[in-house]
Amino acid sequence: MWVTWRAAMREALYGESGFYLRERPDRHFRTSVHASAAFASAVLRLLELTDDALGRPAVVDLVDVGSGDGLLVTRVLAAAPPDLAGRLRTTAVDLSPRPEGLDDRIDWEPALPDQVNGLVIANEWLDNIPVDVVEQTPSGPRLVLVDPRTGDERLGAAPDSGDLGWLERWWPLRSNGCRAEIGRPRDEAWASVIVRLSRGAAVAVDYAHRRDSRPPLGSLAGYRGGLAVPAVPDGSCDITAHVALDACAAAGERAGATATTLTTQRDALQGMGIRGARPSLDLAHTDPRGYLRALSRASEEAELIDPSGLGGFGWLSQSR
Repeated sequence: MWVTWRAAMREALYGESGFYLRERPDRHFRTSVHASAAFASAVLRLLELTDDALGRPAVVDLVDVGSGDGLLVTRVLAAAPPDLAGRLRTTAVDLSPRPEGLDDRIDWEPALPDQVNGLVIANEWLDNIPVDVVEQTPSGPRLVLVDPRTGDERLGAAPDSGDLGWLERWWPLRSNGCRAEIGRPRDEAWASVIVRLSRGAAVAVDYAHRRDSRPPLGSLAGYRGGLAVPAVPDGSCDITAHVALDACAAAGERAGATATTLTTQRDALQGMGIRGARPSLDLAHTDPRGYLRALSRASEEAELIDPSGLGGFGWLSQSR
């Protein structure tokens, strides 16, 4: 059975027995949330800045899109100062079942709230929005079809006019054999976040690339058990593709965003004081245990800002 990659990804990830409805993501890959509690500290700082900008309203939202196991919002809520925690309305958005033991103050929902007054964080969410794959041929771009059972591929029809327009604007293919992932579904998903943002900020953090540096053969990949595996959309592994965050930024502006910052995780976190600096050796003599804790924290922070790893992730921040 030959289907488009978008249809195959949708079924493999979110179908009745899909990967994300069956598996806990932290068992298969390491995100910034699991790498260090410092990531939650950075999100808390963003939340505090948003709260101040809004004039500290009676209720302020924190929405975590693609929450996975709920660890990020759990850590932010636990670390929030009492005044903020008492006004915080926390929502984790995920299609998987609510984790056992999750803090009762956290709402677990399958879809975004209709209105958000505060901060939305979407960490490694957009890369799992299903997309079509195309390949350039002498007659123009053609959709790549896949057999979900085997991962075998063949070429299908041309994309529709809307997708052809997106490709020409955001990922032009000039050479035969070059591939692209059509990011329109990610643009639409991100725009759906911005239109729900009555006041506040929304931040997307993800594997990303920009128009001047798109990968010539695309970025479709599979992951299972912490390892890269063939991207076979049979539900046995995660299927992902990097995000054209510059296109998402433009979609967010069309949806009403009034300010946009597009940077890297390294620059964003360093701007919030996360440096990964080793503690002074003097501390090892005066407080050995404190030194070991500080050293562990520095190692975790260094992983978050490593430019060849998590630090190279794109950070898109937009506000209304």
